[in-house]
Amino acid sequence: MLGMLGIVVVFAMVFGGYIAAGGKMGIILKALPYEMTMIMGAATGAFLIANDKGGVKHTIKDVAKVFKGPHWKQQDYRDLLCLLFELLRLARQTAVALEEHIENPAASEIFGRYPRIQSDRDAVELICDTLRSAAMNYDDPHQVEEVLDKRLEERLHHALHSSHALQTVADALPALGIVAAVLGVIKTMASIDQPPEILGGLIGGALVGTFLGVFLSYGFVGPFSVRVKNVVEEDHLFYLMIREVLVANLHNHATNICIEVGRQNAPGHLRPGFTDLEDALRALKTPVAA
Repeated sequence: MLGMLGIVVVFAMVFGGYIAAGGKMGIILKALPYEMTMIMGAATGAFLIANDKGGVKHTIKDVAKVFKGPHWKQQDYRDLLCLLFELLRLARQTAVALEEHIENPAASEIFGRYPRIQSDRDAVELICDTLRSAAMNYDDPHQVEEVLDKRLEERLHHALHSSHALQTVADALPALGIVAAVLGVIKTMASIDQPPEILGGLIGGALVGTFLGVFLSYGFVGPFSVRVKNVVEEDHLFYLMIREVLVANLHNHATNICIEVGRQNAPGHLRPGFTDLEDALRALKTPVAA
């Protein structure tokens, strides 16, 4: 919602101010199709050169995050803590009973109670792989902790690719606008024998290229990049909370303490209330038997 509002405000303020100052839209509208074709066409081509097929798909998909916002909501953070509580409690009762859930989470009754988490491959694999490692009785829990850190760092690096790709395009757009403007000047110089009113229109049309490059860069593509980065980083906090709970478990803290460590590490505006989480944990069913 805010994304759409922002787009409307950008257009209204820029073009509204231009018209209010006595500017004429005719020359912009006349030059717009050609300048836009050159600038956006070149930007698209450069984007395709700089990225592989997976990167292109990833970036196009992530543009939707500008309008959708973060994937994980407050309810998901509470559900995650409940899921981890069930799994850790079961692991401490009997490791054999836990095995069927971490080896086949798609068929697990425990994971099935939290479908949004179950459908997220990264979250499920992170939980299952770490619990599997814990079951192998590592002598040094710091080994698993180090693996977790590297894994999460790699995941974040990959998730931020689309933001970096968009920022690269944003950085290139002003220069591409200058390219379009130079081509317009070349066209104008070829008509140097025309009267001033015609030359003025040609020069104005050329300058539309410079305007578009800067306008698209700082008004849209750059902010899109920043928004995607912010959303990715906020969603990454969900996986960091998994890390905090599982690392606390590796150090043999009580299950309730592990869950509270995770709750305290949730982002403030998404953190479940202590009483609310306690009520949810008390309402959980008994662990599923093996």
